Amino acid sequence: MPSLDWIGKKAVVNHHRDVPYRLINCDESRSGGDRDAGNLLVQGDNLEALKALLPYYGGGECIYIDPPYNTGNENWIYNDNVNSPEMLAWLGKIVGKEAEDLSRHDKWLCMMYPRLRLLKEFLRGDGSIWINIDDNESHSLKLVCDEIFGRKNFIANIVWQSRYSRSNDAIVSLSHNHILVYANDIALWKLIRNRLLRTDHQAKQYTNSDNDPKGMWRAIPWDAPNIRENLSYPIKTASGKVRLPPAGRHWSRTEDQWLELVKQGRAYYGISGNGAPSFKQYISEASDIVPNTWWPHTEAGHTDEAKKEIAELFGSDNSFDTPKPERLLRRIIQIASNPTEFVLDSFAGSGTTGAVAHKMGRKHISVELGDHAQTHIVPRYRKVIGGSDQGGVSKAAEWLGGGGFRYCTLGEPLFDADGNVSSAVTYADLAAHVFFCETGSPIPHRANGATTLIGTFQGRAVYLLHAPDSIGVASPHAGNVLTATMLGALPSPEPGFTGARIVYAEGCTVPDDRLNALGVTFKQIPYQIEGL
Repeated sequence: MPSLDWIGKKAVVNHHRDVPYRLINCDESRSGGDRDAGNLLVQGDNLEALKALLPYYGGGECIYIDPPYNTGNENWIYNDNVNSPEMLAWLGKIVGKEAEDLSRHDKWLCMMYPRLRLLKEFLRGDGSIWINIDDNESHSLKLVCDEIFGRKNFIANIVWQSRYSRSNDAIVSLSHNHILVYANDIALWKLIRNRLLRTDHQAKQYTNSDNDPKGMWRAIPWDAPNIRENLSYPIKTASGKVRLPPAGRHWSRTEDQWLELVKQGRAYYGISGNGAPSFKQYISEASDIVPNTWWPHTEAGHTDEAKKEIAELFGSDNSFDTPKPERLLRRIIQIASNPTEFVLDSFAGSGTTGAVAHKMGRKHISVELGDHAQTHIVPRYRKVIGGSDQGGVSKAAEWLGGGGFRYCTLGEPLFDADGNVSSAVTYADLAAHVFFCETGSPIPHRANGATTLIGTFQGRAVYLLHAPDSIGVASPHAGNVLTATMLGALPSPEPGFTGARIVYAEGCTVPDDRLNALGVTFKQIPYQIEGL
């Protein structure tokens, strides 16, 4: 498969593995509503935030991101030219001296690659990622996503009519954005993909010119492309004329299926009764429709609409030149997720994704580096929770308010420079990391230290013996060593459990032969914890 190369690629291909796991600190003063609703707004670099969140929230159903388009416009708040001091410092550290020769396209790819690698780890087996981009980097992004997600998992390049007016001072007026869509596993995604609800405009395609008692209908052609001999049978029209498939085509289904439609009174040959065979599709059978790749502004909104939504929320003096309309996000979330499932946006911007996901009954995680995480997204979420945000899709979603979110920042790494567990790490923090590294899945519930059993996964029970200073010597994990006494005290996940047991601790005094006989595997902290 063709792949894309650029200056600095070798330095960033595996960089996501070297990003440290950090603590996540919640700020109650900036949180809102029900803090335990499962929704997060994280302020910080999205590369480090994604790594920090993986042990807790991996397995998302829908990811939507609207990354910088790399247009060369440095007046934008997101520093779209990727020449910000922070980005240059990061590139210099990760890529090294080669960074001096990078073009802005090289820099953009170096920035995006490790973030996309981590986003793939966030996806559930049947999950999908939707990436909004314009022509500046859409070609490069397609090749990179083919490499990371697999070309076979490419779903579509959706063309969204982001603008409906023309720019008379442009050489060719830009009217669209791309939304590249990939599945984690396209075979699984096809099983859960939702259809779109039919719009009023689409309903106008249905009529009832013959007063059919079954209601309004529209004619669906019976022919299909290519030639198949077994689907090239003759069809007799209502007036007796014999019709064969048009040149280079065949009928779409078998003769028995056509005769069944005739029997049901659904065959249609046009007003003359001699036209090409088609069949009646009743409006009652088409309450939803298959998504297509052309999203006109009449259905998915446009940038002017988005700016008006932002102005109503924050006033006319705001820093968002290209926000996304709520109708666009509603359409994506409708297709890609169901109520209570997670929607993730790691380039949160003005917070549209989280706001729309909230109104649609989804859980959501948003990550944003800029100060507007505090100045704009927090008040926006609070308006959504309070029910005072009645713009955008509120009416369509019948939103009246409710729920809540936690505002979080990134703390220090879990492990210090020598690879030891940081003194600031609590039992719950380390347990989540250990469970994720052992199983590849987020911890099922936040461990509180009341038991050494931190979770089970696919027939394995995972234990952690760790007593940081914050727990104290009275903790049941005091000693941090797997002794014969501690081994005998390990709680069973369920009566008669016979699966494997993995115990993480700083040391072990139990002989290997006894551990093997009991189906116990010892892993030493910190050396056998992945992700150091």
